[in-house]
Amino acid sequence: MTGDEETIGQVLNRLRRAQGQLAGVITMIEEGRGCKDVVTQLAAVSRALDRAGFKIVATGMRQCITGNDDPEHMTEAELEKLFLALA
Repeated sequence: MTGDEETIGQVLNRLRRAQGQLAGVITMIEEGRGCKDVVTQLAAVSRALDRAGFKIVATGMRQCITGNDDPEHMTEAELEKLFLALA
């Protein structure tokens, strides 16, 4: 992934948060916690991953709009496909 350091940092923070939340879900299941608690935490993991994915796609869209000559430059169709993969 390419982009400015701030954007990459935001994506990494979201992914690390999701990683920690997922570890929490695993621990909750191992400890026999209630379904409601597990599902609530699992939903938080899902949202964190979605937000990281949307940030990555938004960065790609911004690069496409600004005409960045990045070798990973994506077409509109490729960006749409990525966006829909998260929907």
